[in-house]
Amino acid sequence: MDEQKFAEIVHRTKATVLAAIERHLPPEFFHAIDDIVQETYLRAYKWLLKHRCVESEQIQRWLYTIAKNETLRMIKRLRRNEYILESIPMNAQPNDRKDETKIQPHHIEKLPLKYRSVMALAFEGYSEFEISQKLAIPLGTVKSRKFRGKELLFKILTKEES
Repeated sequence: MDEQKFAEIVHRTKATVLAAIERHLPPEFFHAIDDIVQETYLRAYKWLLKHRCVESEQIQRWLYTIAKNETLRMIKRLRRNEYILESIPMNAQPNDRKDETKIQPHHIEKLPLKYRSVMALAFEGYSEFEISQKLAIPLGTVKSRKFRGKELLFKILTKEES
């Protein structure tokens, strides 16, 4: 399977893949659509490299099934992460030492810049819409960076506890 042939498959099937994802993905997780599409085509590409054949009549149905399964996998992962991340309060005050698991400014400073800017503003109490306007980036990007920033903060906090 060469890149051009796979690009043709992607071009022919992208509407089907997006339809499968949008049908099975709850609206609160729409920020993950790009990740699911990428995982779908990555999984398909690896399979095609290994097996080198798929009936062209069945490729739409095959990719729809892969997209559906990747969507369900992502929902499970996002719900699990959401449950874990709910335990991290975003309104901690720097001098509040009662709960050591609360986010402090020095935790945010450890994040990569693209997450740090979003998380610092969220820490200060700005809404996602306000952050989007302040940083001049799309709202979806803010949501994605906030979500991934929380994941990284969770990892930082759990490392400090152990």
